[in-house]
Parts: sequence; structure tokens; C-alpha cells
Amino acid sequence: MAKILFVLTGASYWTLRDGTRHPTGYWAEEFAAPYRAVTESGHTVEVATPGGVVPHVDAMSLRPSMAGGEQAALDQEGVLRAAEELRRPLHLADARLEDYDAVYYPGGHGPMQDLWDDADSGRLLTAALASGKPLAIVCHAPAAMLATRRHGESPFAGYRVTAYTNDEENAVGLAARARWLVEDELVTLGVHFERGEIWKPYVVVDRNLFTGQNPASAAPLAAELLKALGAATTGASG
Repeated sequence: MAKILFVLTGASYWTLRDGTRHPTGYWAEEFAAPYRAVTESGHTVEVATPGGVVPHVDAMSLRPSMAGGEQAALDQEGVLRAAEELRRPLHLADARLEDYDAVYYPGGHGPMQDLWDDADSGRLLTAALASGKPLAIVCHAPAAMLATRRHGESPFAGYRVTAYTNDEENAVGLAARARWLVEDELVTLGVHFERGEIWKPYVVVDRNLFTGQNPASAAPLAAELLKALGAATTGASG
């Protein structure tokens, strides 16, 4: 069975353009759906955060109106409560790619506060992309790709990528208040940005890179990750 590293934001707020702090963290569904999918398939998960801080769930993501209904919110909260890995994260600087078969980044606005310029995360993403191991990133977490830029160049340039769109940020009323938007900044890296309908699942697969547009994309992204892990296992055993 595979061992998967989940890299989460350590931020509990997001600094807006006017300097105010918007409460945030990681988005519940984007952790819970993939975590449940991979662990129920028999794989193991380790969590890493910048500084090894215990990650903070965005309380907004557990509201029934945002989670897909009251039962969905309860289910996600149950997964978070049972996931002991969340209580004992690794220091991201100590995470070694060779110890894992895949890497996954859930979103929430938190990555726009810390992972976007985190050097340890940038090195891990660069190594994961080059390794051929499955690398899955969803929603706002592709902001972490910005930390891979060296001398104006990123290894993600030329890859087909999706992420939380400007239209979605506008729809929740935060685009005008943000210092920058994920879609805009990814385009500056030279990626080929793709999008689906807002709030609908949309996943892009390009080589070993798997990206999802929004929270609804987390479960189908996990399904693609599991397929890739299964193919890798089959190839290794063959």
C-alpha cells in the first residue's frame, strides 16, 4: 500500500489588501474527502505543515450551507475528528519525498498566506513534479506553485493546470479585497490555465500533475490519484 503526504497550510488567517485578517485555514471537504478515499483504500497518510503547527480548519467550510448540507458537514467533521494525523503533523522542512508514494495539497485560503512563498514547500513541489510520483493539488493550494519560481522560471510552466478561478473568488465577494488572485498569479508562471463551470467538479491531469478547481473537485481528484497509485503499483509488481 502507498504512503501519501498531505501538505496543509499552517495559517489561521489570510491578510487582505487593506491589512485586515480574514479567518481561514484548510477547507474541510478538501481534506476529508481525499483522506477518507485513500485510507479506505488501505493507504496511509502523513500530514506536514510549515513549522509543524497543528493545522486549523476554516470554520466556514463546516457550515452546512458550504459543506453540501447538514449531513455532509457532520460527516466531514467526523473525519477531521478521527484523523489523528492532523494532531501530530511533521515539520514540512523535515518531510522527505523519498518516504512517500504521492503528495497531496488541499486548499482553503490558507495557502495564500503561507505556502505561496514557503521555500520548503517550493522545494518539495519541484522534487515531486520531477520524480514522476503523483502530485495532486486542489482549489487555492496551487498558489503553492508560486514558491517554485527561481530566477523568474517555474518547473510548472507549460503544464495544464486548474485552480480556484477569479470568477469563483468574485462570487464569494473576496476578489476585490485580495492582494492577488490564484488564477492570475498561476498564469504568470506560464501554466496553461483551464477552468470548468464554477462550483462544479473539474479536474485536470497532465503527466503526474493532478489539479482540481474547487472544493467539489476534491473527491474526483482523489479518485484520479488512486487510479494513478494503482497503476504505479501494478507496474512495479509487473
